[in-house]
Amino acid sequence: MIPKLMLGAALVAGATAAQAADVMKMAVTTSFNNSGLAEVLLPEIARDLDLEVQLLVVGTGQAIKLGEAGDVDAILVHSRPAENRFVAEGYGTHRTEIMYNDFVVIGPSDDPAGIAGDATAVEALQDIAAAKADFVSRGDDSGTHKKELALWQEAGLDAAGFGDWYNAVGSGMGAALNTAAGMNGYILSDRASWLNFGNKADLALLFAGDPVLFNQYAYLPVNSEKHAHVQTDLVNKLEAWLVSDRARDLIDSYRIGGEQLFVFNAGAN
Repeated sequence: MIPKLMLGAALVAGATAAQAADVMKMAVTTSFNNSGLAEVLLPEIARDLDLEVQLLVVGTGQAIKLGEAGDVDAILVHSRPAENRFVAEGYGTHRTEIMYNDFVVIGPSDDPAGIAGDATAVEALQDIAAAKADFVSRGDDSGTHKKELALWQEAGLDAAGFGDWYNAVGSGMGAALNTAAGMNGYILSDRASWLNFGNKADLALLFAGDPVLFNQYAYLPVNSEKHAHVQTDLVNKLEAWLVSDRARDLIDSYRIGGEQLFVFNAGAN
């Protein structure tokens, strides 16, 4: 059974989708939802396919758990190692890349840790730790949280041993950004969520561009051999749309303040 909290987070495509003939459930990341792209895609999916896609908005870790439990028909997430395990263990039939953006490091505009001139993301995190500057972590097993922990590890640091300057909030991207804005701290964010975030306060984008910050989103159908009720026909119908030129045009043209949030690169992997 899907928890009431998750149902409360579900988004539907509006009046057009409410009249759709078919309905399926997909777990998606909070970063995808915070970007605003769902509000662009869902009505068009409903119009083109007569399909209502109900989104359960959670972190990548929870999205994968929902897929493993058969509480959704498909997942759209952004953590390659977790996705590979999901397929290898038979919970997902395959993995199809849809689009990408990048992770960025946000922080106080006066940059007390001095990361703006750093050459790599690892160096930026090392400087934040050395300065013991306030840092907000998602702390929720999301794709963003997994990436952050991997970067600390690559930097030779263990987040579990950090002091009270490190704040793991256990919440979605929007809430974590709000916390960072409130304490004027550093945070790792996906670029799309940052651009669509309305409460920037004194925060600024301080570091980006390291190839290690590449952020791929992938679509994974839940395996109907594990859960017979999974609506494979609808899942395949949606996948065909997500890799189509129609989706490419909508994804590549989605902008905030003139800046493109995602780049379409659909293909099976």
